[in-house]
Amino acid sequence: MEQPNDLIIAMQNGDEKAFSRLYTMYSEAIYGIIYSIVLDEKTAEELLQDVFIKVWNNASSYSVKKGRFFTWLLNIARNTTIDKTRSKAFKNTKKNLSATNFVDILSSSDSFNRATNAIGLKKFVDALKPACIKIIDLLYFKGFTQVEASKTLELPLGTVKTRNRTCINELRAMVLG
Repeated sequence: MEQPNDLIIAMQNGDEKAFSRLYTMYSEAIYGIIYSIVLDEKTAEELLQDVFIKVWNNASSYSVKKGRFFTWLLNIARNTTIDKTRSKAFKNTKKNLSATNFVDILSSSDSFNRATNAIGLKKFVDALKPACIKIIDLLYFKGFTQVEASKTLELPLGTVKTRNRTCINELRAMVLG
């Protein structure tokens, strides 16, 4: 998808119709990313609204010179969602759920595949080594911290950091190359 610079500029100038069109263009992909982290429709819908409120309120901070709009939007969504998952209120609601709600979440790649499909990355991510897929899934799609990923993968923290950097560089080279 080509970046809609005219809509972005109009939104930055306060055009609500341009903002609405941008929401229509990007909301499905952003919802997919959020849902893949929180695994709850209601929470994902609430966070999607929070993300777009932040986009509207911070529109002037986006610059075409700094990167693509979707990347900026994705970072807002990811940070908002991770902040939510780290909150006490969110953690407390998860403590009250039965074990049946967690049917193989960590071993299932369904939400990961949905998320990468939603933003067009699946073909690139699938081309990575399995170790890279695991790291990217945990850190970017499930919202794990590097420490949590280190414990889950039973790897030293330094190894997780190095692999993450290496894998992201490989992914960047494939996407931009």
